[in-house]
Amino acid sequence: MFIFIDESGIHKKVDHSTFALAYIESQNYSLLEKQVQEIESKLKIDYFHWSKTAWKIKEKFIKEVLKLNFKAKIAVVKNPIKTDKELEKVLAHLIIEKKIKGIYIDGKKPKWYERKIKKTLRDKGISTKKLRTVRSSQNAGVRVADMVAGLSRSYFDRKRLDRISKYYRRLEKKIIVVVK
Repeated sequence: MFIFIDESGIHKKVDHSTFALAYIESQNYSLLEKQVQEIESKLKIDYFHWSKTAWKIKEKFIKEVLKLNFKAKIAVVKNPIKTDKELEKVLAHLIIEKKIKGIYIDGKKPKWYERKIKKTLRDKGISTKKLRTVRSSQNAGVRVADMVAGLSRSYFDRKRLDRISKYYRRLEKKIIVVVK
């Protein structure tokens, strides 16, 4: 099992932040990665990023990715937040599996961010050697987590519900747990 972590809206002073942990439970992660890359190729984009993608492309990406085999866990926190404290609390509730092959976090994070995650992993008896920070352009699983985080935050912020609701309802079928 691989875990891909991305968050959305943690810099905001209002609305919600979403920590999305997309748990890829597929026995064949390379297949999922290939499928995401094929979707991006078909859409003629280098790689998907929620905040940098126009709605028409975002919508097509969401439709296709929601057909893929993965599960997600999300945590929704009301802003403003203390990121370090919330991150530790959220991870303690969401990372409960034992057979983890790797944990990938989107982007270059500050040392305190990595230390919080490593502490949570050690407290749960999980090797911190499995933790890697990667750019979203390098990792399809992180791009799926980015989509889950962005879609979830938009839904809970009640932004453009006319566009978002139908996709969030489809995402809900893949969500294992929502922590609020």
